[in-house]
Amino acid sequence: MMRAMHKPPHRALLVALFCSLTGLAPAAHAYLDPSTGSMILSAIVGLFATIGLAVKTYWYKLKNLVMRRPPAPSPGPTPPSGEQPGQPNRLS
Repeated sequence: MMRAMHKPPHRALLVALFCSLTGLAPAAHAYLDPSTGSMILSAIVGLFATIGLAVKTYWYKLKNLVMRRPPAPSPGPTPPSGEQPGQPNRLS
């Protein structure tokens, strides 16, 4: 007998839970010095640089995935051993 698969919670339930937890958070009376903004900006720039490098690294794989070219036709049958392609057969 198979077990019933559990369904993931609905998106609306997750949004409601997030909003209620955010509303219950107490106010933080904290000081953020000027270097904190610079640190956040550096993290954002680093994130974009990392994404750019990953796209550059895998560009051809991504391009082939998007283009979905048909496979290249296979070459014709190989001649029997000892014969060169394009040369007449010795028995003829």
